[in-house]
Amino acid sequence: MSFPALKDIEEARQCLSTVVEETGLVYNKVFSDMTGGNIFLKTENLQKTGSFKLRGAYNRIAHLTEKERSNGVVASSAGNHAQGVALAASSFGIKSTIVMPKHAPISKVTATKSYGAEVVLHGNIYDEAYQKAREIQEETGATFIHPFDDPMVIAGQGTIGLEILDDMPDVDIVIAPIGGGGLISGLAIALKSIRPNIRVIGVQAANAPSMYESFKSGKMNIVDCIPSIADGISVKVPGNLTYEVIKKYVDDIVLVGEDEIAEAILLLMEKAKVVSEGAGAVPVAALLNGKINIKGKKVAAVISGGNIDVNILAQVMDRGLIRQGRKLMISTMMPDKPGTLCRMVELIAAEGANILSILHDRLALDVPIGYAKVEVVLETSDEEHGMRIIKRLLESGYKVN
Repeated sequence: MSFPALKDIEEARQCLSTVVEETGLVYNKVFSDMTGGNIFLKTENLQKTGSFKLRGAYNRIAHLTEKERSNGVVASSAGNHAQGVALAASSFGIKSTIVMPKHAPISKVTATKSYGAEVVLHGNIYDEAYQKAREIQEETGATFIHPFDDPMVIAGQGTIGLEILDDMPDVDIVIAPIGGGGLISGLAIALKSIRPNIRVIGVQAANAPSMYESFKSGKMNIVDCIPSIADGISVKVPGNLTYEVIKKYVDDIVLVGEDEIAEAILLLMEKAKVVSEGAGAVPVAALLNGKINIKGKKVAAVISGGNIDVNILAQVMDRGLIRQGRKLMISTMMPDKPGTLCRMVELIAAEGANILSILHDRLALDVPIGYAKVEVVLETSDEEHGMRIIKRLLESGYKVN
């Protein structure tokens, strides 16, 4: 399989001209001040289907022969590629079957069905869904639409690079998420073909570092994935084609942890009014945690998608608040006597914290007779505020965990 060239990406842009949105490249002052760079967000979360994946899927399906169209298409996806394939197939009147991991976010499964696809839930991670999709392909003769390891898909994703250069020709660094590598491969080919001095940097979740390990070692690596809130880039096996493109065109790959991703999702909502899924937030997570040297540089960070399940979002926001020191959980044992809890609450109030919830339990088996376990969740302004509260409670005789 040969690399797509710049001309393939330019042709893909023509193919997609009436289908995809040319999403904005939005300057963010808060992130710029926090990092020392000039940070612009490429808002693919506002793309149709809520993700960049429509670009590659539509470009691939548009190039099917009539015979291939009559047999339908099949794909595997954690959610975003699924929606892209489903919408693209429906646009051409083609039957689509999408295999998704059993624990794919409900919102993504529902959205994929709404675009007209038949959804099959199989496996715990993307790679198991991929194997099932290949079985269905063999049984039905349908065309498999690969989520990343396909020249036409890569060319479609590369149109993002052309849009970035249209909006900011003097961009210094472009940062994008990496799962299988289709997005950053297309970006890198487009950007480096026009301006070879642009730095292209990928970001992976530390829980699923397959392309990172391959890139750093100089050979393909298969890794066992740990569940990640960046489910869209949790890929066990890198693409063969994308690996070769990344080796040639990408300057570096960095990793971010789960807490860093959660905090980035929260800050994107608060400081940029952008709703991002975990995979989409990893470039910002890398920037905010100093993983990339961007001082004084013009930086485009690709927010690749915004399809986050609202139930997951609530958990992620809590995790982000805890990481920032804005939510504090305290546990203590106290004598089960009138006024003891009241005094603790008064001490907390005197420090200006807001009590979100409180549990007073004297019946738990680990609680000594004559005592009660108290667990309090507090809203605090920052980590220093939380430490002041803990210090005051300790000085007042409360043994705080």
